[in-house]
Amino acid sequence: MSNVVRNVIMIIVFIVCLALIFIGQKNISATGLCMELAGLVGLLVLLFIYNRRYK
Repeated sequence: MSNVVRNVIMIIVFIVCLALIFIGQKNISATGLCMELAGLVGLLVLLFIYNRRYK
């Protein structure tokens, strides 16, 4: 997979994870918490992938 495609996918996943965090913050319930946690896990995975690539 080329670097351009990988970067575009990572940007899309980043935006989706941020949206999950923002939407989950508005919902005061267990589903909102799960959405926030899913977004947080997604951001941490992206950070792990980024750091592994530039190690």
